[in-house]
Amino acid sequence: MESFLSFFQDIPTSYRSVILASGLIFFWVVEGIFPLFRFSYRRYRHASLNLTFTLTTLVVNFSLAFLIVKTADLATTFEYGAMNLVPGPLWMSVLIGVLVLDLIGAWLIHVIQHKVRWMWKFHLIHHTDTSIDVTTALRHHPGESVFRAAFTMIAILAAGAPIGVVFIYQTASALFSQFNHANFHLPKSLDRALSWVIVSPDMHKVHHHFTQPLTDSNYGNIFAFWDRIFRTFTEVKNTSDLVYGIDTHMNPEENDELGNLMAIPFQKYRPAEGSKFSDH
Repeated sequence: MESFLSFFQDIPTSYRSVILASGLIFFWVVEGIFPLFRFSYRRYRHASLNLTFTLTTLVVNFSLAFLIVKTADLATTFEYGAMNLVPGPLWMSVLIGVLVLDLIGAWLIHVIQHKVRWMWKFHLIHHTDTSIDVTTALRHHPGESVFRAAFTMIAILAAGAPIGVVFIYQTASALFSQFNHANFHLPKSLDRALSWVIVSPDMHKVHHHFTQPLTDSNYGNIFAFWDRIFRTFTEVKNTSDLVYGIDTHMNPEENDELGNLMAIPFQKYRPAEGSKFSDH
């Protein structure tokens, strides 16, 4: 475990990029051979649109990387946070750090974005995709990337995580997001068993159904038990019956054009049927 942690402590950006690109390519190939849905869409154009958001995410992440590193240094220097409260072997400490980072840096901020209207307008871009595949994992407005970075720093302090644990979490988080967005599904019994511990493909696809209340469920990214603990878990019998997208933006000119997607957070809010938000 020490060598594993040391590897991520000093991992070059190029290595992390190769890991993430390899995951993207792997799931892209698998979903092309064994698709859950046979979408009538231009797959390469869809991928290029979603990959564009990777560039904006990289700009935000590189801009805030200094703050994340400094936050991890601060947490390590003062030795506070969950990792320092529970005695045990190194692997347990790393696991605790990853759990806290996932709870606050992924699950909690995800829930908040669904509950706070102005934040939802940024997160909405992710939900406008009507053809969910592995590239959807990359589809995040740059404003949302700022929210997630801020909550990652809060999570680092809560966990007391050194930068090596942060990089382990961020790498795992990206790979799991690719896994649970990919356009394939596992045998039902296997998927259901996995969904007690990790976010499985069928579990997350429920979250991308185009109407509430399914949209407001299954917020997890790596660990599935957060949704079960906080009672935000939902299961559907047949994921083939799901319809992707968000009911307020089902027209292609609104959900398939980069300019409009970037502008959505600044447009007048349109409440969905049964919306938790008013239109004021």
